[in-house]
Amino acid sequence: MRKLAFVLGGVAAGGMAALLASSEAGPQAQQQAVAVADSVRAPVIADSGSLRGPRQPIFFRHDIHSGQYKIQCQYCHYSVAVSPEPGIPSVQTCMGCHLVIGGTDSTHQAEIRKLRQAWNEKQPIEWVRIHYLPRHAHFPHQRHIKALGPNACATCHGEVQRMPQVFKVNEVDRMGFCVTCHMERKVSRDCSVCHY
Repeated sequence: MRKLAFVLGGVAAGGMAALLASSEAGPQAQQQAVAVADSVRAPVIADSGSLRGPRQPIFFRHDIHSGQYKIQCQYCHYSVAVSPEPGIPSVQTCMGCHLVIGGTDSTHQAEIRKLRQAWNEKQPIEWVRIHYLPRHAHFPHQRHIKALGPNACATCHGEVQRMPQVFKVNEVDRMGFCVTCHMERKVSRDCSVCHY
């Protein structure tokens, strides 16, 4: 158990404790962990066809991971604070948890099986991109994370922790969105800030 706690140490407290409660933990500790996880429940969704946003090869539930279990964006998108790109999590990142966690119902279990199959076959997941930025514009994520703080992601991407399937909330690919944000925060609007 100690080794597992080290692997998952970056995950926000709360919900993950419920998932990792094992027979080694006392009954009282297990009940407290489950109570925290149950405090915010994502809805059960069997069909993603009616949801906004593109269908993905694996029905990854941000509302479960980020909302219900309170996993911080930076746990999976670990390069966002140090890189211009946020990075799409690798299968290895997902398997850091899902080697142990198997899902709570048949829908979740089916999606986790797809993940484990990709892991076993050493195949990347071919996610459908949602946010595009024109090639002539640069958006260094690390600067924005530093400037906007812990809720930086929601500024552009919306309340992902409430989205069963991620969809485009703001026109982040339009210059007007960025200029408006810079004006509101009284930061540079010089062309060379984004176009270099």
